[in-house]
Amino acid sequence: MKNISSIIWGLVLVAVGVILGGNALGWFNIDVFFDGWWTLFIIIPCAIGFVTKPGERIGHLIGLAVGVFLLLGCLDVLSFEILWKLVFPAIIILVGLCIIFKNIFATKFNEATKKLNEKINKDDEVGAVFGGQNVDMAGEEFKGRNISAVFGGVKFDLRKAKIKDDAVINASAIFGGIDILVPDDVVVVTKSNSLFGGVSNKKKSEAKDGSPTIYVNGMAIFGGVEIK
Repeated sequence: MKNISSIIWGLVLVAVGVILGGNALGWFNIDVFFDGWWTLFIIIPCAIGFVTKPGERIGHLIGLAVGVFLLLGCLDVLSFEILWKLVFPAIIILVGLCIIFKNIFATKFNEATKKLNEKINKDDEVGAVFGGQNVDMAGEEFKGRNISAVFGGVKFDLRKAKIKDDAVINASAIFGGIDILVPDDVVVVTKSNSLFGGVSNKKKSEAKDGSPTIYVNGMAIFGGVEIK
């Protein structure tokens, strides 16, 4: 996905360069600074993020919709009075549609984690509210965990934990951040519901056939969950 993102950004820059060069040579006259040109700084990054970052599509789709609405307003296609009335309902609709389709396509993930969630000890939940927690599972057997960070941060270290079987981590970051450190010999599968946030898997896997799988079910609202 990083390569795709780089290619798209490269094409955008090439297009801008061709337009500026063509204008300078008199080949054509394309007005780069049209009314609302600044909305492209919202529309283009959100469009690229929507294509290249599946786990963060809700936030990018909302940003894309806001950018398009603002552009239409600047071009007088829509009046700003109507625009402000439509923005909030449009955001709600987009979030609802993304959640619906995400749940439909995440059936395999949900089936795989249904029984794994039953292994989680409810007394071992990790949470940080307006603060931080640093949890090191070294030497302990790991069977799954619920982690939440609300206006706070959690560092959850599994690098030296005993991971014999598949397990699930339900991670919720609301105006906060969660870092999950995992050993190299496990498989990581993620699913996320994000709004102006995201779940990022930066782990370099050295897993082999038969290695245990850690399923990370992430929710990020103005926050982030990072696996590394």
